[in-house]
Amino acid sequence: MVGDAGSGAARELLLVLAVALAGLLLAVVAVFTPWHAAPDGASPAAPVELRSPTEQPANTVG
Repeated sequence: MVGDAGSGAARELLLVLAVALAGLLLAVVAVFTPWHAAPDGASPAAPVELRSPTEQPANTVG
């Protein structure tokens, strides 16, 4: 009876560690994978157009 409890606990601990490592792997992939492809040599597009209070487009080239 005591041997069964020990092996079950070790198996559960290994399962928890495997799920934690899988989550960590997915997080690392999400961080280091580019979200969209950029054409070679092209600068990335601005996600929004900035405007001043007078409705004149602001200079976003820097």
